[in-house]
Amino acid sequence: MSAVDDRVDGITEHHRGELEAMLEHQRKSFIDDGPPTVAVRRNRIDRLLALVLDNTDAFADAMATDFGTRSKAASLFTEVVGMIPVIEHTRSHVARWMRATKLMRAARLFGLRAEVQPCPLGVVGIIGPWNFPLNLVVLPASAAFAAGNRVMIKMSEITAHTAELMKSTVPKYFDSAELDVVTGGPDIAAAFASLPFDHLFFTGSPSIGALVQRAASQNLVPVTLELGGKNPVVVAPEADIRRSAARIASARMVNGGQVCVCPDYVFVPENRVETFVDIVRQTLREMFPTILTNGDYCSCVNEANFDRVLELIEDARAKGARVEAVAPDGEALPNRAARKIAPTIVRDIDERMKIAEEEIFGPVLAVMSYASLTDAIDYINAHPAPLVAYWYGPENENFRHFLRRTQSGGVARNDFAAQMIPSAAPFGGVGRSGMGAYHGKAGFDTFSHYRTVVGSDLPFSVTGTAAPPFRRSTLLYADAMLRRAHRRTRRRLEAAAASRR
Repeated sequence: MSAVDDRVDGITEHHRGELEAMLEHQRKSFIDDGPPTVAVRRNRIDRLLALVLDNTDAFADAMATDFGTRSKAASLFTEVVGMIPVIEHTRSHVARWMRATKLMRAARLFGLRAEVQPCPLGVVGIIGPWNFPLNLVVLPASAAFAAGNRVMIKMSEITAHTAELMKSTVPKYFDSAELDVVTGGPDIAAAFASLPFDHLFFTGSPSIGALVQRAASQNLVPVTLELGGKNPVVVAPEADIRRSAARIASARMVNGGQVCVCPDYVFVPENRVETFVDIVRQTLREMFPTILTNGDYCSCVNEANFDRVLELIEDARAKGARVEAVAPDGEALPNRAARKIAPTIVRDIDERMKIAEEEIFGPVLAVMSYASLTDAIDYINAHPAPLVAYWYGPENENFRHFLRRTQSGGVARNDFAAQMIPSAAPFGGVGRSGMGAYHGKAGFDTFSHYRTVVGSDLPFSVTGTAAPPFRRSTLLYADAMLRRAHRRTRRRLEAAAASRR
């Protein structure tokens, strides 16, 4: 029995029944109403955006309470401002995406019609994370609405104030048959994951994502998993070392390092490592002249994450890594009461250390050196594919070689999370960093089923030759088709072989 099964067994039949009733209420409404019009879909997207924009101050206050220290500016920028262009792009394109694609247009003249219709799936379940508890449920919900679905959201229990605010606010904008919100701890989350949704969307860690996928598989529910990973950075030999180091240091500190697309470890040419570290240190000191009383310095979200990051640092130190905490003079850090850890640079990492394998998800930057670009690429390829790979340097042959030889969910050059700037660009991982994608049309596609519809008004059956009795003419036709296909394939293979000589 899995951990998810154990947790589901631990909840009461009352809670299980409530979740099932919520799902059935939405599913019945979806079936009764049929696929929504473009006007209904846009209206749901507008109400979702209004829910956020009407209550931004309240959500920012709730997130500050949940984190301990998280500035309003940080919450507004990362949680709200960033989602607006993606949602607006989706809203403006939904009518086009809903159109059926006509196939075999010439055959229509003879009575054969074929098209592919994008159809809503039904009820979509969304399990949100704690690091961006608003943004990372609203964005997938907007894509699910665009595709014509109903939505149930399970908010993270770690950011409980934000979760309760969302739960109490949603009914002011939506009927529960359109959008409903679930709160509660791991037991409720496990039961939520085991519901027979038409699609389940999860954002979180790979370890929990595996449990979610296992629970969903019991009902053959398709899943989209947006996971994390150890995002590598390669500073190119030709890079502007000062600009690169400053930008990487700044990126590592977004949301206190608690971002799935944060740079995790950096490869720097071995003859430039000292310069790189000097600039990182200087940048961090300029960014944070104080930490304990600094409202812009985001706390670890809870004590468990605070302890986990400290344990990674201490394990590395004990096994020989060079660890440097960039703390302001006179401030005693780490500070458990504030859950703040000083920005930390870790060097001389090896595979014995936990920090070499686990996603850090805190204000810690691992710095490594390379003698040749091949060394850095080989190291990256020896580990699971990350959500994003970073390159700092010009767009030259080295960069193109890096693109060809590595695998990642996305690639950003010379800037943090640059792969997320285009609103139309898909966002998602690959391998252990996730499966499936959203943002732009990718989100619409994720929450749609593309149904092929073909109708024939021909006076004969196109596929009737597949049924017995089989005539000699059928065998002759099949033989002719096979011979033609065989000759065509052999010619292509021979041409390819000749080109390699």
